[in-house]
Amino acid sequence: MYLPTRHRQSDPQAIHALIRAHALGMLVTQDDGRPDADHLPFTFVPAATRTDTEPADRPQDLLRAHVARANPLWRRAGQAVLVVFRGPDGYVTPDRHKKIARGGRVVPTWDYHAVHVHGTLRALDDPAWLRGFLHAQTAQHEASQPHPWLVADAPPEYIEDMLRALVGIEIAIERIEAKWKGAPPAPADGCA
Repeated sequence: MYLPTRHRQSDPQAIHALIRAHALGMLVTQDDGRPDADHLPFTFVPAATRTDTEPADRPQDLLRAHVARANPLWRRAGQAVLVVFRGPDGYVTPDRHKKIARGGRVVPTWDYHAVHVHGTLRALDDPAWLRGFLHAQTAQHEASQPHPWLVADAPPEYIEDMLRALVGIEIAIERIEAKWKGAPPAPADGCA
């Protein structure tokens, strides 16, 4: 990503907040030498808060998600991947006062926030891990609902069938680039 210094975001808290608030990431892998993109809701897991029993050789922050077993994405484990998260964005029209002050030398632009996460894809074909992950991910996304849905609300045999049809994925984060171009546009301004 082209990243001029003035647009570089280096605050880890701001970057992690964008990933959490805009969890639908675009995961880019290679399929027969061609880029392939899948859109998945990710859970960001900071290394400092991990409570799993994963090997100590992977102390990095993680991105976790799951895919349908029928999706060939999980078979690309071991690939270097890119996950793109998009935050607020919108068209910015030139300010009339700046236009006058600058003798008309202004142009419109597009402001946006974006985070690029680089890492290595790992497949987790482990029903116990997947069950725990799905409980945690559901609790996270249902937390703001007035009557949160729980995995236990579904019949156990249905959940078992669903678990057999899913595979977990994990990306050990090796590098993050973040770009905040302009201020986050306010929705009241008519930004898309």
